[in-house]
Amino acid sequence: MAPRKKPESIQFVGFDIDGVFTDGRIYLTDDGLESKAFHIQDGYGIRQLLRSGIEVAVISGRRSAAVETRMAELDVEHVFLGVDDKVDAFESLIGKLGIEPAHCAFVGDDMPDIPLLERVGFPIAVANAVAAVREACAYTTAASGGNGAVREVCELILATRGTAPR
Repeated sequence: MAPRKKPESIQFVGFDIDGVFTDGRIYLTDDGLESKAFHIQDGYGIRQLLRSGIEVAVISGRRSAAVETRMAELDVEHVFLGVDDKVDAFESLIGKLGIEPAHCAFVGDDMPDIPLLERVGFPIAVANAVAAVREACAYTTAASGGNGAVREVCELILATRGTAPR
């Protein structure tokens, strides 16, 4: 497990998608098309992290065209979808970026996120995360996934760095 750091040392924030950026529901049409709902204020928070020089990534076990579209709109470069091993994807990315795990945060909500949450310096759970995830984390948001939790995380990290959202 990486040593626990305060959020002001964070250089990288990774996010799960379902249950973090979304409320965890998956909408399927009769034709089998999937859609997701994203909170617009979360997008503003992500842009503020990127503007302040913090690397942002999404690492999810599911593939989704809706996620690809939304992350492209937000200029998130590091998008890993359909990932079987989130820790492996994370390790590969931070190795390329030259960032130590202790200076990374990850936001999760369910059991598949725990191995990665245990690897980062600042693990974060959303309010509606399962109990085991909340217990594994240094911080739990007041907002639930899909309802401003991502924005809350962004503002926390920016505030501890002395950077106010603009």
